[in-house]
Amino acid sequence: MTDLVTPTAADREDAAAVRESPVAHMKWWGWGVPGVAFHHEDKPGFAPFVKKAVGIDLHAVEPLVQPDFADLAVPASQAPEALREALALAVGAGGVRDDDLDRVVHTYGKSIRDLIRVRAGDLPRVPDLVVYPSDEDAVQRVVEAVVAADAVLIPFGGGSNIAGSLEPDPAERRPIVSVDLGRLDRVLSIDEQSSTARIQAGALGPSIEAQLNPRGWTIGHFPDSFTHSSLGGWIATRSSGMQSDKYGDIADIARGMRVARPGGLLDVRAVPSASTGPSVREMVLGSEGRLGVITEATVQVHRLPAKRVIHAYFFPNWRAASKAMRQIAEGDLHPAITRVSDSRESGFSLATSKESKGFSGLAQKGLFAFLRKRGWNLDDLCLSFIGYEGEPAHVAAQRKAVERIVKRNGGIGVGTGPGVLYDQKKFDTPYLRDFLLDRGTAGDVSETSVPWSGLDAMHDGVIAAAERAYASLGRKGWIMSHLSHSYHSGACLYFTFAYVMGDDPQGEYDVVKRAIQDAFIELGGVPSHHHGIGVEHAAWLSDVVSDQGVAMLRGLFAATDPGDNLNPAKIVR
Repeated sequence: MTDLVTPTAADREDAAAVRESPVAHMKWWGWGVPGVAFHHEDKPGFAPFVKKAVGIDLHAVEPLVQPDFADLAVPASQAPEALREALALAVGAGGVRDDDLDRVVHTYGKSIRDLIRVRAGDLPRVPDLVVYPSDEDAVQRVVEAVVAADAVLIPFGGGSNIAGSLEPDPAERRPIVSVDLGRLDRVLSIDEQSSTARIQAGALGPSIEAQLNPRGWTIGHFPDSFTHSSLGGWIATRSSGMQSDKYGDIADIARGMRVARPGGLLDVRAVPSASTGPSVREMVLGSEGRLGVITEATVQVHRLPAKRVIHAYFFPNWRAASKAMRQIAEGDLHPAITRVSDSRESGFSLATSKESKGFSGLAQKGLFAFLRKRGWNLDDLCLSFIGYEGEPAHVAAQRKAVERIVKRNGGIGVGTGPGVLYDQKKFDTPYLRDFLLDRGTAGDVSETSVPWSGLDAMHDGVIAAAERAYASLGRKGWIMSHLSHSYHSGACLYFTFAYVMGDDPQGEYDVVKRAIQDAFIELGGVPSHHHGIGVEHAAWLSDVVSDQGVAMLRGLFAATDPGDNLNPAKIVR
């Protein structure tokens, strides 16, 4: 999906900042690394698809000029000298930064709301200092220094969060310190008998795999943000990955963790299971920095599979596809991936493919002609990817059992070619969001989980709610979905939505996002399956844990952080 392109002035500015910073960061104004972007010239179906979906003619619209950082009015740092000195003692003078670019990079995550605000120079509150500790002891010293100064501490991993978990409270008047864990990026040890590894919390996904794979191991956790998200961030937001059907989500993977807190280090022992009262481990999972700074975790790891293959399947419609996914889950077959796109997203996937030529193109046309003869309405077609891992005999047996279910539900296999392409491009979708934003179009995602009995109603109801929201704005919009994680009792539905922005981008976004989130709740789901709560989803928390649950969380945070110094205003106020 993405290709190297000629770097823009903004790219060169970001690249220079990366060289100066102790840690490489994403673009301040968008996703990913400088010099990489989506383009559609070699994808003949994409422009017609966009015209149909949101009404934009990509051949007629001129992209916006990339923002110039020099045009931003960045509020000056408010850090008192005493705090600077204390932090310099904690991490070394070179590990404390107050330049404008570093501070802006640490102000927001990467939701569409974040990108709209940062591109517009909407910076009501920016961290006053960014610190880069190099080890756990330094993190502990930073925590102690920030609390002693009655300042605010916000942990920062890769910066990929889309729930508002990173942004400072605009009303906060105390000094704000962003603690960047990027230098804590090592796999410390592997216990080969127990299949666990100790890993520092700042390690990004690719770094973790690069250190584990040569020794024959994998963590098996591959969220969409994999290339730019960290182990600590996964734990802090209770992340799930594309292969969680086999490996579990991060709550299953992280067995123990160490957390720098005021007064000392919290050390949760890594054991397979324990009956030790309410789970402190569970408290840390999804805590978004409210309980301290995660410095390290002991995680389950798995031997690299002898064989890994992803097969693609077509289903005649969404009902048939979702029924097949449910039957696979209740049959306890546990493929590594069970993903199915609805007809809208399947059309999008085909539209973002490069033109098929020669035998491949003829084969595709022949397949579609065959399906039409079978009575399929290709506008209803749903594309599924199912991944198999393990010893060859296990993969063969697993695939055989799954394909019996696929066939029983009217599906057909279409080989491994699409699966190879999916595997190569699975982390590239966020670049497309920047491409659309450059052309005045907002695109974002929201996800929920729901029991199988309510899954189809959730799918249809959320789409209907979004379309009503677009109509209320007088705007043409698009929403599509895929089932991304299967469980014995239900699944995650992941929605992507887009529309052309008007004069009030944030207000319009609120209308659409609120409609989708309200539908999640009304139809028996949750406000977030794996992106966290932050500030973006806090309004719906009491709907799923009740007022008593919110009161318990407030009590927990008040007792463990009486000064409200640790990432305040996230999850609950």
